[in-house]
Amino acid sequence: MKLNITLSAAGVILLYIAGSLCQSDVCGRAPISNRIVGGENATAGYWPWQVSIHVTVQGIDFGHFCGGTLITKDWVLSAAHCFQWFNASYIVMYFGRMNQSGSNPYETNMTAIRNINHPNFTYSNFDNDIALIQLSSSVSFSDYIRPVCLAAAGSVFAAGTESWVTGWGLLKPNDTELPKILQEVMIPVVNDSDCYNAYGGVNISITSNMICAGLLNQGGKGPCQGDSGGPISSRKGSLWIQAGIVSFGIQCADPTFPTVFARVSQYQDWIKSYMGSNQPGFVAFNAASNSIFKSVPNLFPLFLTFYFIPFSLFLTS
Repeated sequence: MKLNITLSAAGVILLYIAGSLCQSDVCGRAPISNRIVGGENATAGYWPWQVSIHVTVQGIDFGHFCGGTLITKDWVLSAAHCFQWFNASYIVMYFGRMNQSGSNPYETNMTAIRNINHPNFTYSNFDNDIALIQLSSSVSFSDYIRPVCLAAAGSVFAAGTESWVTGWGLLKPNDTELPKILQEVMIPVVNDSDCYNAYGGVNISITSNMICAGLLNQGGKGPCQGDSGGPISSRKGSLWIQAGIVSFGIQCADPTFPTVFARVSQYQDWIKSYMGSNQPGFVAFNAASNSIFKSVPNLFPLFLTFYFIPFSLFLTS
């Protein structure tokens, strides 16, 4: 991930509880808290829903390959493209993890019993890039491990909404090693039409199932390979709501092409259909559009090599 510069939005954020909130007493709250290209090291407990997903084959841990978020005690949310070559039997998930190589005193890990990719996921334009992973046993919540709230159907994340991305993705393009410490970075939501226009130049359709974020005409901050499946989240008071799932982009933290995320609010019914009686916390988020971050007209798309964000699928190396 790419310098955590404090960004502020002039828009007033209105947030209200909607739908079934069986996790409402814990979701989206980081009790310890009052980077990713251009980011910085996170602090233990600031992102207690962050999951590090590893591939393990015959007892050999091949390390982190995608991110995810804990949404209930039994389920993790991630990106469908992360699981095209790995099924549940190869997945180990780490909760409460900060360091990929050092001590993690608040950590636990779980295997998976199944992963469910959205049935309409397609590689042609990465539409419906969302997946659910069911844990082999329930995880216990703590100050360092707890679920995020999910954006409810109809939620609005207007252009300029402050949003945070977290993960263990590359710190800059063409790096050969992932960072050891969880990174965090803040980037604003990008206007849908600007995102659509940018990607139109490389024949990639931006659909209503996607949300975009980044620093247009500036770049330097955003997800990179290894961050796929992780969250982009926005805050109101002490409550964090996941708006999207890291999906794809053109180069890391590119100034012309914002990063594209699966829009979580589009999948409330699909997610709920697998949860049974223990539903995630869905929260309706509505952000005013008069942010200090303005949409940038007349983008000039560059025909750059397309990449998948997961570290293992970097196609330009």
